[in-house]
Amino acid sequence: MIEQYVLDLQEVDEMQVAVAGGKGAHLGGLSRLEGIRVPGGFCVTTDAFRRIMAEAPSIDDRLDQLSRLNPDDREAIRTLSAQIRRTIEGIAIPGDLAAAITRALAQLGEQAAYAVRSSATAEDLPTASFAGQQDTYLNVVGPTAILQHVSRCWASLFTERAVTYRQRNGIDHRTVHMAVVVQQMVFPDAAGILFTADPVTGNRKVATVDAGFGLGEALVSGLVNPDVFKVRHGEVVAKAIAAKQRAVHALPAGGTQEVAIDSRRQEQPALTDAQVVRLVQLGRRIEAHFGRPQDIEWCLVDDDFQIVQSRPITTLFPIPETGDIPEAGDQENHVYVSVGHQQMMTDPMKPLGLSMWQLTAMVPMHEAGGRLFVDVTRRLASPGSRAGLLDVVGRGDPLVRDALETVLDRDDFVPSLPDAGPGGPPAGGASAPIETDPAIVTELIERSQVSIAALERDIRTKTGPALFDFLLEAFAEHKRVLSDPLSMQAIMAGMEATWWLNDKLREWLGEKNAADTLTLSAPDNVTSEMGLALLDVADVIRPQPEVVAFLQGVEYPEDAAFMDELAKFAGGTETRDAIEAYLDRYGMRCVGEIDITRPRWRERPATLVPVILDNVRNFEPGVAERRFEQGRQKAQKMERDVLSRLRALPDGDRKADEAKRMIDRVRTFIGYREYPKYGIVSRYFVYKQALLEEAERLVQASVLPEKEDIFYLTFQELHDVARSNQADDQLIQQRKDAFRSYHALTPPRVLTSDGEAVTGAYRRDDVPAGALIGLPVSAGTIEGRARVILDMADADLEAGDILVTTFTDPSWSPLFVGIAGLVTEVGGLMTHGAVIAREYGLPAVVGVEQATRLIRDGQRIRVHGTDGYVEILP
Repeated sequence: MIEQYVLDLQEVDEMQVAVAGGKGAHLGGLSRLEGIRVPGGFCVTTDAFRRIMAEAPSIDDRLDQLSRLNPDDREAIRTLSAQIRRTIEGIAIPGDLAAAITRALAQLGEQAAYAVRSSATAEDLPTASFAGQQDTYLNVVGPTAILQHVSRCWASLFTERAVTYRQRNGIDHRTVHMAVVVQQMVFPDAAGILFTADPVTGNRKVATVDAGFGLGEALVSGLVNPDVFKVRHGEVVAKAIAAKQRAVHALPAGGTQEVAIDSRRQEQPALTDAQVVRLVQLGRRIEAHFGRPQDIEWCLVDDDFQIVQSRPITTLFPIPETGDIPEAGDQENHVYVSVGHQQMMTDPMKPLGLSMWQLTAMVPMHEAGGRLFVDVTRRLASPGSRAGLLDVVGRGDPLVRDALETVLDRDDFVPSLPDAGPGGPPAGGASAPIETDPAIVTELIERSQVSIAALERDIRTKTGPALFDFLLEAFAEHKRVLSDPLSMQAIMAGMEATWWLNDKLREWLGEKNAADTLTLSAPDNVTSEMGLALLDVADVIRPQPEVVAFLQGVEYPEDAAFMDELAKFAGGTETRDAIEAYLDRYGMRCVGEIDITRPRWRERPATLVPVILDNVRNFEPGVAERRFEQGRQKAQKMERDVLSRLRALPDGDRKADEAKRMIDRVRTFIGYREYPKYGIVSRYFVYKQALLEEAERLVQASVLPEKEDIFYLTFQELHDVARSNQADDQLIQQRKDAFRSYHALTPPRVLTSDGEAVTGAYRRDDVPAGALIGLPVSAGTIEGRARVILDMADADLEAGDILVTTFTDPSWSPLFVGIAGLVTEVGGLMTHGAVIAREYGLPAVVGVEQATRLIRDGQRIRVHGTDGYVEILP
């Protein structure tokens, strides 16, 4: 293959990222668009970069060292990357390569001014923009200076920030190469940035223009505040004109300098409204060409716009796909509610996890950014179903309700339909009453166990395409169990009794959140039992010093062999039996368990070791039984107190009798609230084991390189692979890259089809200044050390600590026995963390926006679980 060191920008397009880098490829594509002006220039290709790298074999060793460094080891990265940069800049450009660059310069004008711009192959990608990671040099004049700055651009692939960015995004340094764009310099009257979607709200129909005088460098570097214009449907709908005191201008001999702007011009807009609208029209054309919203750098020269860069906006949350065309949908307005915020799992899910949840869910769900959303537009459209939906989501998470009301307040976004329309019955409407009878819960649990036992028995003989046919039938049974009317009635009975007690006892006695105490140690709560059962495991281990010492050396969560090694130690067999018994009952659980692809405790039992050791250290023997009994007695005392105070009121006997009925009802049914999820996850583990056996068959047949590759296929795609014995390796790799990129996105509670993320707000004025507002879900006030923990495996808790995290699903329950309070970013009154916090009597506030960023690990905080706010203490 003949190496090409220089290509004119007109010779490349966006398909040639490997040759021209992201910036060069995009500029080449733009230069071919009719009506889009791009300054002329050429691209020094990645072939030239590879030639330079080959001149210094020592770089290879340093790249090996670099790849082994932790992204947080900034000092080592700084030192090593500086050595690599110095080496590259010290390499003399070979004669034939220098000649190719100077020939291209001669065609454009040797003594003209140029911008010399880095263009890495991992840059301006749909999933990672790398904005500002490599260097650009403006107003470079003369061949010698151009060659010197090309070398600097090559070296800038190894700036500390670029290296760290790649390591954090899981990108191998060796796979990234650097092209360099050399472009004729533009001396603009004004310059700036155009976002074809609002970068703050995500709204795809609102474009934002930032503008200032002179070169755009003044805005990018933060030297001045820009004028900001917002454009919707071809009209400027908002603008803020800044006082622009300084600008960056080019110097005749090369380089740039800051200059002061005449005081009479400082308050003038850098663009007229007509120019802004024209610019946005150009932006829409560029957006249509690239097929996604763009971040565009522009210059204005003599009332003519020139485009000097266009890259995807990678921070936008994608729009759920409702039509055949991604990012376009069916052109109707839609409102989506996040499933992850209801299920306490806002992390991205892998494709198999997404499709399995969709196939077993009770309502249609749409995927975006590795998360699932429910389209609630029809329910919002009809007054009856709207009221029911807002009531249910409001009780669960006031921020979701407020976000939905914000959308409803906008004229005509949600269509109006009569109640008889397709909105269906009101969401969460009153369920038919059932008797307060504990036998109902016993029967429901038995039904679930029988169904799961049948699934385990029948799936054993199924392989290949027959397994997938069987699973589709199993999903139907799964949904039938989930939608069992008696199960739904039991869940609603417990929730409605909770709401009744909180509302009435506040009205009659001024008692806030009374149900929090009345539900302590409620029977049949499989999730709270799970936390207490791990305390019993710790009781077995505590008297065995050899076992404790061994467990302290276990590498978690990956060490799979430690269970087999336990038998070598005194007390090891009893320890293994205790852990095995625990796993038999709870081993299907894990963090993020709604994603079937997540490793279960049964698959990685070492995940539990840190929690077990915390329990060994922090508790006395027999604490599980004592804790449960203390909670039960506290609830009984609260019941006696409430009923006696009610009887002292006017019409007190009637009120006490009603309250007693509701207390019995809530204690009968509230524990069952957790059981359906346990049933779902139990089934999921059976499905997963069968699918992994099928994956093993595909690996043995050389259809897939490794078993976990099936996680990056949907259920239907995996079915096709099992039938055809052929897999698309490229698709699997694309899915892996996309999944990695989704971690950087923050899923919104509510999302519109315009792409707008609507966050909602707490409308409250009853909290102290500076306090963090959330939802009160478990009464009481506690003060202690905040432990900000994002991964359960990193937990290192002491008695009295307050757990601060993004979300908790049932798998976090074993930690709850060792903490004094709970703060989460996500959650509602009836989500798992709230239910278990009440079970254990832990003051808890959930739905605290950015709690894990605003509260630092180790800070002292005060959690007001009754009133719903958190104070950070000095």
